[in-house]
This record gives sequence, C-alpha cells and structure tokens, in this order.
Amino acid sequence: MHPTSFDSVLDLARLPWFEVQGGNRLVADPAVGPVIDMHTHLAMAYLLKHRVDVLASTPRTAYYLPLTMPFDLAPYSNLNFDEQTLWAMKADLSVLSLTPWGKRVTHTAPNLLRDMDDLGITDAVLLPFDLPIGPSNADVFLDAARRHPRLHSMAGVHPSDRKLEQRLAGQIERGAVGLKFHPNGQFVAADHPKTVHLCHRCGELGLPVLMHCGPVGIEPAAAARRSQVARYERAIAENPDTTFILGHCGALQHDEGIAFAATYDNLYYELSSLGLDAMRTVFDTISSDRLLYGTDWPFYHQAITMARVLILTEDDESLRRAVLHDNAARLMGLSAPV
Repeated sequence: MHPTSFDSVLDLARLPWFEVQGGNRLVADPAVGPVIDMHTHLAMAYLLKHRVDVLASTPRTAYYLPLTMPFDLAPYSNLNFDEQTLWAMKADLSVLSLTPWGKRVTHTAPNLLRDMDDLGITDAVLLPFDLPIGPSNADVFLDAARRHPRLHSMAGVHPSDRKLEQRLAGQIERGAVGLKFHPNGQFVAADHPKTVHLCHRCGELGLPVLMHCGPVGIEPAAAARRSQVARYERAIAENPDTTFILGHCGALQHDEGIAFAATYDNLYYELSSLGLDAMRTVFDTISSDRLLYGTDWPFYHQAITMARVLILTEDDESLRRAVLHDNAARLMGLSAPV
C-alpha cells in the first residue's frame, strides 16, 4: 500500500518511481516515460499588454500549490490549498495578470521544459484562452511552441470574437493543434449557441476541442453555473464530428462527465487535478484508449498527477502506457521517441 499524504512534492520520493536529485529536484525513473502532458499553461494576460517574457528561464518555478506545501493525493487537487495560498493564486491570476509581477513571471516555457526533463515528459500541450478584447495569449503560446518543438499549442479564440474565423485561421496557420475553451475564464457557458458554433467549426477544421469541464469548488457562483457538466452535452451532441477532450473529466462532477461516454464516442477524458478515488472511478469506467494524462502546470507540479496514475496502474503496464503516452500521441499525431 502506497502513501497518499506527503509533506511536500519532494516527499513523493517515498514512492518507488521518484527520487530527489540535487536537493531540490524531483526526478522520475526513466522507465516511467515517455510521457505526454495534455494540459499545461504559460503565463497569461488579460485586457492589457502581455508583459511576462515566457521565453525566459528563472532559477525556480513558483507553482500555485507551493513545492514545499503538504498535500494529499486522495482529494481533488485544489482542496490542498489553504486560505493563504488560495488567496495568492487568485490574486496572481486576476490583479497581477495586468502586471509583469508575481508567481506568473516563472510560468515560462524553459521552466516547463526543465520540469518535463526531470519527469520523462517528452511533449506538452499548451492551453491558452482569450477574451474578445485585449492581448492574444494564443499568439504568445504559439510563438513559444514554434521556438520549442516539444511544446504544442492549441488555439484560444473566444466564441464571441467578431473576427473568429480570421483569428482561428491565423492560429491554425501558425500551428495550433486544437482549441482550448474555458467557460469560467472566457465568461461564456458551454451550451451558449456561439460556443456550440465554435465547436462545430473546429470539427470542420479537424481541431480537437479541450474544454475545461466541471465546477472545481473555488470559482465564483456564476462561473460554477457556466461549467455545470450537464451544460456540455449540447455541444457534444450537436457536433458528433468534433473530437472533445473533457478537461479534469468533469472535475467535482466527474460522475456526470463519465456518464457521457456511454452515449458519445467523440470524447476523451483528461485527468489533471482528479483525486485518487475519482481517478480510480474513471479508470474503472472509461475505455483505456480514451484517457489522457494532464497536469495543469503551473498550478501544480507535474509529478502530482503522475503519482496518481502510477499508483493506479502499478499492475497494468498497458493501461499506464496508454494513459501517459500512447493515447495522446495518437490524438496529436506524435511519435514515440527512438
């Protein structure tokens, strides 16, 4: 029986797949890899000019769940925040998003790649999203992906953007590998007609749509209403030719999210932030070829979701390989490293 409570991320070295090197780096056994992370972010900006250099390296990454903070793998990841760290995260994502300050200055491509190297993660998918006005996070992420071939960025067009077709075409031309939709961050519900239309266009263009799916318990009430899992069914049902990835598997409503699998075959389930028991339910319910590893970096160190997957797949190497690499490689058209 493996432990589920840890004093820090480095304390994950008590599990057989990790060790600490250099006193401050958690490194995974090379046998764990290769791995593809389907859910990562760089620093984003809203309303004002993007002012963080996402191409710069810093000595440390300031995760929203701090590296030194105790945590438990059993619950949904954000339940490990205390009041102070939760407040700091919300400030960094709101007020400080207008500045070049805060933890966000460490949320850069080189820092992400450094963590990937430690954990055997060969590729990561960047997930931007934009408002109808203000800076384009998608442009910043696509530029980072162009400069770092192991990073692959999705598009981030807002469903209400008056230049939707133009922006979507431009981001595809620059290498977008899908589209990220976030009902909370973009202030539009999953069942809004404009969201349904955007999903339809992505299907016509062959772009998978990764949707933040489900309430997470720390968002404002209006945001929680926008992300109720039942509200995603319209877009899924009306767009059978669009491939959907349900980010967080429905989060705190994962039971409702996985229920869609019996009716719709155009769905994948992305695992970031799910607690150990919820992830076990997903593994027991969803076909192994529809599961995707993701981490929500830099909210959390990438080893936290990895540890959950490794614990639950300890006796099933084929499931582990499918979740950590093969499903994402097939979906994204990536080949395994030689």
